[in-house]
Amino acid sequence: MKELTSSEIRQMFLDFFAEHGHKIEPSASLVPVDDPTLLWINSGVATMKKYFDGSVVPENPRLTSSQKSIRTNDIENVGKTARHHTLFEMLGNFSVGDYFKKEVIPWAWELLTSDQWFGLDPEKLYITVYPKDQETRKIWESLGVQDSHIYEDEDNFWDIGQGPSGPDSEIFYDRGQEMNNISEDDPENYPGGENERYLEVWNIVFSQFNHTPEDTYEPLPHKNIDTGMGLERMVSIFQHAKTNFETDLFLPLIKQTESFSDRKQYGQNDADDVSFKVIADHIRAITFAIGDGALPSNVGRGYVIRRLIRRAVVNGKKLGINHAFLYEMVPTVGKIMASYYPEVGKNADYIASVIKSEEERFNATLNDGLALLNQVIATAKEAKSGQLDGPTAFKLYDTYGFPVELTREYAADAGLTVDEDGFQAKMKKQQTRARNARSSAKSMGVQSDLWTDFKEDSEYVGYQNLVVDDAKVLALAQGAAIATDAQPGDELAEVIFDRTPFYAEMGGQVADTGEMIDNHGEVVGRIVDVQHAPNGQNLHSIKLEKALKQGARYKLVVDRARHLKIEKNHTATHLLDQALRNVLGGHTQQAGSLVEQHYLRFDFNHFGSVTDKDLKKVEQMVNEQIWREIQIETVETDLNSAKEMGAIALFSEKYGDRVRVVKIGDFNTEFCGGDHVKNTNEIGLFKIVSEGGVGAGVRRIEAVTASDAFDLLHGKEQLLAQTAGLLKAPQEKEVPHKVELLLEQIKTLEQQNEALQSKLTAQQASDVFGHVQETKQGTLIASAVKVPGMQQLRQLADSWRQKALSDVLVLATTAGDKVNLLVAVSDDKVKAGVKAGDLIKAIAPAIGGGGGGRPNLAQAGGKNPAGIEKALQLALDYLNQ
Repeated sequence: MKELTSSEIRQMFLDFFAEHGHKIEPSASLVPVDDPTLLWINSGVATMKKYFDGSVVPENPRLTSSQKSIRTNDIENVGKTARHHTLFEMLGNFSVGDYFKKEVIPWAWELLTSDQWFGLDPEKLYITVYPKDQETRKIWESLGVQDSHIYEDEDNFWDIGQGPSGPDSEIFYDRGQEMNNISEDDPENYPGGENERYLEVWNIVFSQFNHTPEDTYEPLPHKNIDTGMGLERMVSIFQHAKTNFETDLFLPLIKQTESFSDRKQYGQNDADDVSFKVIADHIRAITFAIGDGALPSNVGRGYVIRRLIRRAVVNGKKLGINHAFLYEMVPTVGKIMASYYPEVGKNADYIASVIKSEEERFNATLNDGLALLNQVIATAKEAKSGQLDGPTAFKLYDTYGFPVELTREYAADAGLTVDEDGFQAKMKKQQTRARNARSSAKSMGVQSDLWTDFKEDSEYVGYQNLVVDDAKVLALAQGAAIATDAQPGDELAEVIFDRTPFYAEMGGQVADTGEMIDNHGEVVGRIVDVQHAPNGQNLHSIKLEKALKQGARYKLVVDRARHLKIEKNHTATHLLDQALRNVLGGHTQQAGSLVEQHYLRFDFNHFGSVTDKDLKKVEQMVNEQIWREIQIETVETDLNSAKEMGAIALFSEKYGDRVRVVKIGDFNTEFCGGDHVKNTNEIGLFKIVSEGGVGAGVRRIEAVTASDAFDLLHGKEQLLAQTAGLLKAPQEKEVPHKVELLLEQIKTLEQQNEALQSKLTAQQASDVFGHVQETKQGTLIASAVKVPGMQQLRQLADSWRQKALSDVLVLATTAGDKVNLLVAVSDDKVKAGVKAGDLIKAIAPAIGGGGGGRPNLAQAGGKNPAGIEKALQLALDYLNQ
């Protein structure tokens, strides 16, 4: 069998159908366009619906694609079976009212078995057909498929209700009983049965009926073809992998995960292997989903991404990985998929930053959540209740960010169930408070209605001071209830102070974090998040280390270093906003932003891509404002006065009568309630990391400032220095020239190598062509030669045909344990009935292979070099019949 990489298999599939007149459709975004019926693109045909329903007529009715797809309906099986994935690629060819069974079935067989293509052993392929579809069975039989390799199955009928439907034919590959999970005499041990021996590799759907509302099946006016071949499954065959995970699509990710875990190795423990597989699977789906514009959230696609990230993080914990690591795997995904999805590598920095942010948020409370979960599981097992109570499951979801699916999986691993009714009851109570709820994007608690009636004023003083010495606790809550005191433990305390230096998340700027200190100088608690209460006060979520009392006074200290970094990034977003307007035009509008400690993200409306030239102009313009050392002014005024100042407002925001305006000299004026530097020179440096589209008409820029920008540039400088060292370039500026010289040298060596191969082939031709044998059906030249492979055998055959040296030519060569066999027949002998294809089939078994081809030229491959002499003798015997 051929040794093929995943990229070679994908490209070979597409090339085959391109040669048969198909247009190669690019892999569409995982986020469906104009299709509200789908959460994700979940198959190749999902992107073709507009063609099959007739709403759009394709330029070419023959289409082929390798479509990335996401399915999460049975996510719990990922890692536990050989072939369950959340993200996978579906290879497919499609006919929109053009060809049908008589064309597609022979093509499928040719692609699978021809040595020019996949070259699979026909003896290892089995077919299933719909019992009433005898036409399909006869076509398979006409191709030489043995009756014993065709199974009839009532399930071979594709029908999803009203609409197009029809029989289908599935192709299975026999991996041998040694790969099976059941005994040889098990009744499920057949193609289509529940076993690991017979692997389904391709499904061909013959869409020929319309399933009517009356539940009848009427012939379609235009018959269609829809096929699906799982790339991951095909790769497992060519790479002799027991599961899809031991292939070049997943192993690099598994190996990288091993490097994060200092005590776990893949293949040593079944439970650990599940975690390795879950992580490798999920990071692929997460990376592609974010790259296609979806972002973590609590609804829809965003919830799927968040759930995948959290499942992967939890499985990392099982492997002993206690730090953010998923984001570091994004470049590896990019490298694996680079040949067909170069955009993943190009957007790797942005994708990684989104994942890292989400990981860090989840990790902030995950350890406490896991401790609680393990404690509850132990208690339930000890009490032999067999169930985790619903309120606890909800608490894990509400306070610690655990999706109930994760709790359910952990409980199942311990032989327990979850009280679903109790969980749903708590969830419904939360939903009644949705109007006042804050996002759980931070994996923190959700606001409850207990704060709705609290209207006492609280002052934010963080614009001037990052420390308040005597902040009074106006009100506090713990465990979703108002309290007069709070104790250290699993529950976070929620506190409103009369004054606070802590910024509450708003306008894209993340919340401040820091400490609360008592009058003895001891830390009482760590403030991990701040959101706005229903009536606007800053509501602090605090992980307590000591007891907390209402009415008591505490010192509040913001993490100053973190806060100053956020300030720099926030002011930089204003500079970036204005620079984009100046360079791209006034039509650009902010569509969202995120200001974190180590980076900033800025979304803006703009149709079309941003050129590298324009992006450099934007970056240069921002830095020029930084180096101008512009003083930042903030003004509180009425709404109309702010508008007269020319302040930029966001259409998505609602403003009150009094507004805060941030003015950066004569360069930019915007409505903003966030924190900013006092002078642009504090930002130091601004560097764009990535730019790309995140949706229809929406672009995203990710950038870094100050020390993070320096670190980025320093890393690139080190990379350049390393490259210069490898190239032995005395100065870094000589690197491009050295690379050019190296490329020219490689090109020259390749040309010399090709010339040498041609010369060696020509020398062998003179030796081989001198030995002509007489047979009953004409003259024969049959010999083993020493050439690299089939390409050189074809060159010898071309030379033989031009010189008309004999009637039949049989050549063989070896490369390691592989054998290539070629048969050529002159045109005269073809007319006389001697067929190259017949001859190759007669002699190929001697080398342990099979083959086929045209009447005048055929080829075969095998793995038995010792059989070459026998094959050559069989050719002589065949022609002497």
